[in-house]
Amino acid sequence: MSRTYLVTGASSGIGKATAALLRTRGHTVIGADLKDSDISADLSTAEGRAVLVSRARELSGGRLDAVIACAGVAQPDPLTIKINYFGAVATLEGLRPLLAAGTDPRALVISSIDSVHPTDSAIVDAALTGDEEAAVVASRAAVDRGEGQLVYSSSKAAVSRWIRRAAVTDDWAGAGIPLNAVGPGVIVTPMTQPMLDDPAMRKLVEQSVPMPLHGYARPEQIAPLIDWLTSPENTHVTGQVVFVDGGADAVLRGDRTW
Repeated sequence: MSRTYLVTGASSGIGKATAALLRTRGHTVIGADLKDSDISADLSTAEGRAVLVSRARELSGGRLDAVIACAGVAQPDPLTIKINYFGAVATLEGLRPLLAAGTDPRALVISSIDSVHPTDSAIVDAALTGDEEAAVVASRAAVDRGEGQLVYSSSKAAVSRWIRRAAVTDDWAGAGIPLNAVGPGVIVTPMTQPMLDDPAMRKLVEQSVPMPLHGYARPEQIAPLIDWLTSPENTHVTGQVVFVDGGADAVLRGDRTW
């Protein structure tokens, strides 16, 4: 049965691969990105988030069967928390009414293996209380003291925790909408390729994200899992961060999570 999906970050990386897979399987995909997509919206701003919701309502006829929030950046900059957390949450919350009107609605956001790396508690706490201004200030402080790498891991830890909190509420589970996250390891994309091409940087990546099973992945290898989690077949998986990391989480944390 054909379904209607909205995918943010649809012009590159995992979003592009997921949109392509869904279309080959006969589904309608409304893509959103900064450019080269059905909806052009800057999810780092309140205005852009409002545009996304408004245009999605228009293009979908007021109903969506699934929302997949793939848009994200990995910069040592406050922009990262604005897009990866506040943009993602605004996407999911803003489009939830359209999901409620859909058939077998499902929702998903892209997290990261970096969510289990060290974070900045000030950034995470501000995000989870919905204080974007404080999260930006804390992110800028991390950058200023030379710990800009914490902004990305904090953004992914925060969105993973938000998923855990929101998924079991009346708005999501109570409305019959599974809400999950996928946490990739290192994915070979135009964003990561320059880093992987640098021998010194590649060594750091290998140390921080060890992937013993098949090494680094391609976006096309992540898309099938996203497809399943947002399909009618997924009736009971919710509130989960499913790592697709070649074993990195098991190497880094062992059995300490059980």
